[in-house]
Amino acid sequence: MIEQKLHKVIELALQSLYQADNNNLQFQKTRKEFEGDVTLVVFPLTRDSKKSPEQTADDIGQYLKENDALVSDYNVVKGFLNLSIDNSYWLNQFQIAFDSENFGCIEHSDDSPIHLVEFSSPNTNKPLHLGHIRNILLGASVSKILQAAGKKVKQVQIINDRGIHICKSMVAWLEYGNGETPESTQMKGDHFVGKYYVIFDKYYRAEQAELVESGMSKEDAEKQAPLFKKAQELLRQWEAKDAEVIALWEKMNNWVYDGFASTYDRMGVNFDKNYYESDTYLLGKAVIQEGLDKGTFFKKDDGSVWIDLTEDGLDEKILLRSDGTAVYMTQDIGTAIQRHQDFDFSHMAYTVGNEQDYHFKVLFLILDKLGHDWANNCYHLSYGMVDLPSGKMKSREGTVVDADDLMQEMVDSAKAIAQDLGKLDGMGDSESELLYENIGMGALKYFMLKVDPKKRMLFDPKESIDFNGNTGPFIQYTHARIKTMVKKYNKEVDYALEGLELTEKERTLIKQINDFP
Repeated sequence: MIEQKLHKVIELALQSLYQADNNNLQFQKTRKEFEGDVTLVVFPLTRDSKKSPEQTADDIGQYLKENDALVSDYNVVKGFLNLSIDNSYWLNQFQIAFDSENFGCIEHSDDSPIHLVEFSSPNTNKPLHLGHIRNILLGASVSKILQAAGKKVKQVQIINDRGIHICKSMVAWLEYGNGETPESTQMKGDHFVGKYYVIFDKYYRAEQAELVESGMSKEDAEKQAPLFKKAQELLRQWEAKDAEVIALWEKMNNWVYDGFASTYDRMGVNFDKNYYESDTYLLGKAVIQEGLDKGTFFKKDDGSVWIDLTEDGLDEKILLRSDGTAVYMTQDIGTAIQRHQDFDFSHMAYTVGNEQDYHFKVLFLILDKLGHDWANNCYHLSYGMVDLPSGKMKSREGTVVDADDLMQEMVDSAKAIAQDLGKLDGMGDSESELLYENIGMGALKYFMLKVDPKKRMLFDPKESIDFNGNTGPFIQYTHARIKTMVKKYNKEVDYALEGLELTEKERTLIKQINDFP
């Protein structure tokens, strides 16, 4: 890197100019309003020079310009020495990048530490939706970045496969399904089960309305509606491991998993291990006694178990209800410990929306207090929600934007635009279809990932598929045009770079490429 090269020559400059040894040099990128590539912070060096920051910077700059071909020019702004790096260096860096098959990527070794990345983590009562797309793309992207940095990465998800939500779909299918299946209806399994979640809500609302009309309060009607009571009974039977209920639960969840697998495949993601809430929801309960024995947790008079985090600037957090049932925090504690036993990871990232920021602060702190030193290497990859120009999504009402539908819409839009622009002359059908898929999915992925994860974002399908501007299709089209130009040239291209003059934009681009590693 350029800073390492400069470090050595500036050490020589300090020895020559001031007979001083100083290896604590501070570099930063030159600010855009000033000329230069790298800036040396000179203030700490005045102790050696016994001169003002400006004089010291001028001495060092002059020495570098006269004694090292790396520095072509310099300027001084107060105590900052802005150094312009010679074109030959940037051309050489570009040549290195050009000649490298995997520039900037480091191969992990067998003993490389494992980084665990959790993302997606859907419910089994509905298909993946627009919000999942951002989550999945962020998690998959971070995984690839870590892999490029030489880390051994394992991708995991926890599937929320239990609870009242899946029981609602089960009840609706039993009541209104007439034995139909994804195969008989030609529907993806996750869409099929999601349809019955919407059907449940439709009839549940109707039952509530009838009860309210008969004089019952809205709050009581929500609890007394026959469909809801049936769902509660199914949940009770599931917890009691009723064989018929378990069989139905497994059948409907498997329909959903088949659908998820198809969606993940189209997005180009996979997982090294799936965790299921039905397996993990009791894991954390074993930790409760450990925490009580250590004095980390405390028990209230009603038998509930808590942790007091007020000294850490947080609050008291319940970990076990008075009836002995666990809460989500307890489950997450147990799951994290189980994952460390499974993978012996050094770092773990949770890709979860920013509404859970507080939850993860508490989770990591509790794990640390329980003595798990790896808790300090757990990270919450927090991100903002996704909105559409048409507004928010509500899955219970069936107005959620399904991931599958959105992906197909993107591909269809890419097809329509490409055909209108007449850019497919001479292509066969299969080649064209692959192109539409790549353009549509590229548009979706790039638009989602170009926005700072922490920001809430507005996803506009029309804007994302535009062949102009800061979009995936524009980048793809530019690449295709360059390849076409080289092909039409029909001669071997001489990529010799020595002696070329660089424009400012070219220098900026090469510097960005150079920053990648």
